[in-house]
Formats: sequence, C-alpha cells, structure tokens
Amino acid sequence: MEGHNLCEQGEQSCHEHLSAEVVVVMVPFPAQGHLNQLLHLSHLIISYRLPVHYAGSSSHNRQAKLRLQGWDLQILSKIHFHDLELPSYNCPPPNPDNSVGFPTHLQPLFDASVHLHQPVTQLLQQLSSKFRRVVVIHDSMMTSVVQCIKTISNAETYAFIPVSAFTFFFNSWDKIQPKPFLLGSEVPKSIPSNDGCFAPEISYLAVLQRSMLGLESGRLYNTSKVMESKYIQLLEKLTTNIKIKHFAIGPLNPVEMKRRKEQHRHICLEWLDKQVTSSVIYICFGSTTSMTDEQIMEMALGLERSGQNFIWVLRRADTGDVFTVGEVGKPQLPEGYEDRVKNRGMVVRDWAPQLEILAHPSTGGFMSHCGWNSCMESISMGVPIAAWPMHSDQPRNAFLVTDVLKIGTLVRDWTHRAEVVPSNTIDYALRTLMASEEGMEMRKRAAELGDSVRASVAKDGASRLEMDSFISHIIR
Repeated sequence: MEGHNLCEQGEQSCHEHLSAEVVVVMVPFPAQGHLNQLLHLSHLIISYRLPVHYAGSSSHNRQAKLRLQGWDLQILSKIHFHDLELPSYNCPPPNPDNSVGFPTHLQPLFDASVHLHQPVTQLLQQLSSKFRRVVVIHDSMMTSVVQCIKTISNAETYAFIPVSAFTFFFNSWDKIQPKPFLLGSEVPKSIPSNDGCFAPEISYLAVLQRSMLGLESGRLYNTSKVMESKYIQLLEKLTTNIKIKHFAIGPLNPVEMKRRKEQHRHICLEWLDKQVTSSVIYICFGSTTSMTDEQIMEMALGLERSGQNFIWVLRRADTGDVFTVGEVGKPQLPEGYEDRVKNRGMVVRDWAPQLEILAHPSTGGFMSHCGWNSCMESISMGVPIAAWPMHSDQPRNAFLVTDVLKIGTLVRDWTHRAEVVPSNTIDYALRTLMASEEGMEMRKRAAELGDSVRASVAKDGASRLEMDSFISHIIR
C-alpha cells in the first residue's frame, strides 16, 4: 500500500474511455506546504488514468518537484507542468525578529501570485477545446485566479482546503453572525483565537480569496473521516450551497515508504538506523519559520538537558525563490554544541527527508510547528507531536492534535506566543513526550490513529472510497 495505492487494474480499465475525455488542472499556492499537497494529489489522480496539468511559476514547480518525497520520481514525467510567468516581485530575506510570527517577507510573492489569472485563463481555454470536461482543483488561497470558470461552459472547479477540517470550520464559524445553528456540547471549549496568527496583509488576501468561494462544485480536504468526520459534517451543514460536495481524501502523502538505495539516502537516515526503536525526537518547524538567535540558544540548551536523542532541522525560512541566494545568515549554535551532543543528536542544516524520518522505526516523536502538511505526515506515520505553533492555521491545528485527538503535548500556549520559550520548558515537553507515562499514552493513541488513517487509504477504506467517489463524480 503506497498512499492510496489507488485503482486496481480492473477498476482503471472500466473508467479509461471516460477519463480520456476529462483533464484535471492543479492551481497551487506558492508556499511549500501548499505546493506539496497538490503535487501529492496529482500523483493520486494520475493513478486513475486521468491527465493532470500542474500550473505554477517555473521556480515553484521546480521547488515542488525537487522536494517531493515518498514517490517514484519517474511519475513526475506523467504530470504536465506549466511554468507560468509571475509578475516581478522582490521578497526581502526572512526576519526572525518579526513581531508577528507570520513570514511577512513572503507577502510580495503572495501578492504576485494572484496575477496568474491571465495565464491560467489561457491554459483552461486551450484545454477546454480539447476535452469534454476540464476539472480545476485550486488552492483556496488562489480562488481569484480561477474566476474565468464562469465563462468556460465545460469547466468546473474544486477548492482544495490545505488546513485541517477542524481549523477550516472554526475559522469559518468565527466570521458568521448570526450563527446558523447551535454547536453540540461535545465541541471543545478554549479553542485558540486567531489573534496574532496573520499579518494584516495576508489576512486581507485570505478574506478576499475566501469571499470568492461558492462557484466550486466541491471541496477537497487532506484529512480522513476516521479522525475528522465530525468537522467534515459540520462543514457540510455550514455550506449554504447544497450542490457543493465535500470529499475527505487524505492523507495525500504515501503512508508506506520504500527504502532508497544507500547512495541516495540522507545521512540522517543512516544515523537513525543505528538508534533504538522509538528513541529519537525529530524537530522541525517547517519552511516558513525562522527562530530568533535567543530562541535557538534556549532550544539547544533544552535539548541538551533533556538527554533525549534527536534530529534537529535548523534552517531559516524559505525565501520567495528558494533558488536565489540571498544575504540570509545561518542560525548559530552555542560554541562546541554539536561536539557535545554528537553521540545522541544530529543537527541538519539543509532540506530534510521528513516523510522518511517520520516513517523510520527509530523516530518516536515530532516537535513541530503544526503546519497541516506536517501534522498529516506525522499522524499517518503514527508519530506523536510536541506542538509548538508559530502562525497561520498552526495554533488550531495544534489544539486538534493535543486536545481533540490527544496524540501530543503543547510546548507553548498560544496566549504566550510573544515570549521566548525557556530551555526548562522545552526540556519538560521533550521528557513528557518521550519519557513519561503520559507520553506513553500519547504514543499509544498516535500509533492506533496512524493504523486507522493508513487503513483509510487502503482498498475499501474511508478515504479511498471518498477518492473513488470524487473520481467517479468528475468523469460522470
């Protein structure tokens, strides 16, 4: 079973005469966690013998392909990549001392991305003359780019929701007055607010994109009903357009990893091979987080004090174009640190093979910012999470992990987001997750949920049936 391991040959052949008349176009948002999810989805759709076109800038298409994990890379040749031209933009280097945790240095890129409307329109018009139906799957942050759908009679759109169903529902619910129905008493209390999650500019962009939703024929979620069925149901109830269909098709990432040839394996995987089962905490804060120098020092000290084995990915946030070398200083560690921890820890300063690390039997925990991409990867591998949200959807994703699914512990409460997390707090969180009875219960629940989530993408599983249903719907 790899990812959905999707259509068996017999199922494929019965669809081929129809699917040949249908084409799927992906329109991703140019940030790693968004690019990655739609590229995974592209692979899944291709297995149903549907042609897939992936429309982004040349730099971000290249980024998505280069960082893809878990699939046979030869399958990339089956996707039609369209290198669209973005308007000129100038992104400053990431600023770890930004008072708002959100990566405001990427705002010029995000603003430029909405100007892909014209080349995307041209692409869809070209495809509409060659296929019976054009199916557009667009990131919900790119809704304005696909508004031409109104003028193309044989095209339909599906909004891809790149955050948890829990977060998407409560973000929607917060904005609605009066409330259309009462929430049951089983809905959790004390959900973190969105205060401090976004810079004003990105909030404006998100509201603008969201205001244009409603034309789509359906919504796709990178989640499974085995973990978020309640919130999918609430989203269905909240949707005013009853024609919009909801499909929970995740996890999109492969859930079983094939071992690479030795010469292609990252050095950290060779290090993991030598460690005891479930003994290593993996630490990574995603592609849009830069810690302050002070916080890095506290993290280093907390890790050292905890006595836990670790792999720590220590790098600055992505720039607008990851292939452009800028004046971004590398994060510094205390003098002699790596020598002191070399027998039980490893610091990785480049892009790490996260899926392979999480799937490795020696990995027993994940200290994460709780971006949804990372959450789904960790959940699908049965790895519990020490949740340390930084911005965007992360505080509510973290709450889902720790208070709803109960497969993790919170490192820092969101109300204290402006404070440096001291080394003793980090030490305590690590020990709680990796070396306590409470942590053992979290790890047990995470393993059980991982089993259920992986089963959901196997034949006759909940997510596999949702994916089959989506494919049947678009080739109808």
